[in-house]
Amino acid sequence: MSLLSVQSLTTTLRNGAAIVDGISFEIAAGETFALLGESGCGKSMTALSLMRLLPDGVRSAGGAVQLAGVALHELSEREMCAVRGGTMAMIFQEPGLSLNPVMTVGAQIAEVLRLHDVGRASARQQADVGLKPDLQQRCIELLEQVGIPDAARRVHEYPFQFSGGMKQRVMIAMALAGKPQLLIADEPTTALDVTIQAQVLQLLRDTQARTGMAMLLITHDLGVVSENAHRVAVMYAGEIVEQASRDELFSKPLHPYTQKLFAALPDAVRRGRELSAIPGSVPPLGSIAQGCRFAPRCEHAWARCHEETPAWTEQAAGRGVRCHLYGSAEWRVPSAEPSSLYSEFSTQHPAPGTPNLALLQVKDLRVHFPIRKGLLQRVTGSVKAVDGVSLSMAQGRTLALVGESGCGKTTLGKALLQLVRPTAGSVQFEGKELVGLGVQALRSQRASMQMVFQDPYASLNPKLRVAEILEEGMSALHIGGDSKARQIHIDGLLDKCGLARAAKWRYPHEFSGGQRQRIAIARALAVSPKLLICDEPTSALDVSVQAQILNLLKSLQQELGLSYLFITHNLAVVEYLAHEVCVMYQGRVVERGTAAQVLSAPQHEYTKTLLAAVPRIETVL
Repeated sequence: MSLLSVQSLTTTLRNGAAIVDGISFEIAAGETFALLGESGCGKSMTALSLMRLLPDGVRSAGGAVQLAGVALHELSEREMCAVRGGTMAMIFQEPGLSLNPVMTVGAQIAEVLRLHDVGRASARQQADVGLKPDLQQRCIELLEQVGIPDAARRVHEYPFQFSGGMKQRVMIAMALAGKPQLLIADEPTTALDVTIQAQVLQLLRDTQARTGMAMLLITHDLGVVSENAHRVAVMYAGEIVEQASRDELFSKPLHPYTQKLFAALPDAVRRGRELSAIPGSVPPLGSIAQGCRFAPRCEHAWARCHEETPAWTEQAAGRGVRCHLYGSAEWRVPSAEPSSLYSEFSTQHPAPGTPNLALLQVKDLRVHFPIRKGLLQRVTGSVKAVDGVSLSMAQGRTLALVGESGCGKTTLGKALLQLVRPTAGSVQFEGKELVGLGVQALRSQRASMQMVFQDPYASLNPKLRVAEILEEGMSALHIGGDSKARQIHIDGLLDKCGLARAAKWRYPHEFSGGQRQRIAIARALAVSPKLLICDEPTSALDVSVQAQILNLLKSLQQELGLSYLFITHNLAVVEYLAHEVCVMYQGRVVERGTAAQVLSAPQHEYTKTLLAAVPRIETVL
């Protein structure tokens, strides 16, 4: 018997446009059901529909949802409050927006424990309870389970004192605190490095095995799906286009969209070839009322695909597909041939830079943050975020910087751009020393050095439209001519980054997380930099959009001789893109070498641990 049963779930905007369009699936107790698809296809809205947490302007328009035999859409809001966090819990995609900034993380976890253990205690009683020793100990245990170091101290800290990955771990601890029967995990490992990702996923699997908890896993990481899911549904433009068991889907994907997702995966084998990125982008939800929603991007589409909406075709028990290519005598089912999915990068226009020309040289760089204690805030020690790092980057090359959250990767990137002032050491860009330069002197270097930050929501001005965000840097640095010429340049950037040109008149909050990351990348590229520091630039992107961005970065490097310092926890991307690799641990570089040397024959034990934690998948493509 299914723990969760969803039948013809439909969610619409006020104008009637369907953003979740009649989807159906079931999840049994102890089962992990994965929902795959590109950003903006309706995955997160499906989760919010199940939780009855729909934003303003969105409403439930039909369907039935039953959890443990209880019809959720028939419950009152008071009854639903008892279900949320208890019977059903959710890990949200952006922990920075989901955690209360004025409460310690321990207080927020304790709030869940009190609500679902005390039950009907009044708000005043809950406030009076405080963080009692038994609650505090349970909070510490939950933080330790999700890999937070020094949990006894950090339980009293606030969300702003945690890195992006650590905030995600706090969210997971809060979700598990209520011991839910169903856990909805919306991109639970997006901000985590591979070792913590492995720990968290193992924790979820252990919890599932111990309690029989079911899990709805929303993710763009096919490796995570391969290692954790029992069954998989592929979602596109608000509807499910393919559903199968994990083994069936990974051995033989049926829908052209699913085949393209597998073909977009980066690895060392595809290093010299352009990834098979899906052209265009997901259409706005509710914009296509007739025909196949994937037809505008499908190389197998014909007239019928644009005129007639495909029906759901059952291929076998538990396996189905929504495509005219199946059950039709007009066309035979396509097979994905590797030679047709990839193309070689052109070598006719080599990068103007040469590997022997050092663009960036860093010697013994240190960034120490003082620890202040007492009433007078005296300095009692220091946190050595970056502790004696030396490296060199050649023009037209990519240096990958890998390591766990909190090891100093982002601080190093900011110190190179002088966004964080170094404590000691030297940073030379094109032979010019940057450490110690004044504001005006540094301003002249800004066009040559740009950064793509990890959290696109926090780095984009919510009051500006996309066009204004992209033009702001160009205008400040006097790049791109007049406003009309800049708008033409912006249109080209949006095309390259997989965004519709009309999107430039929208605000950041109107985009999904992955789409905001594309905007951040376009902003960095707008001023034509020589060095681009990419801090987890693809962590919020699904594999198809990731392929577009990686192809874009590689082609720009080839054409313009760009250099990239690529900060990432995705070692598959490192295998595909990087020339050299530096492995960082506790503020120091513990291993360096070419990508082939470090990833195929690691010498340091920490590097071996990182590689062992990477989820691997085998595909037919």
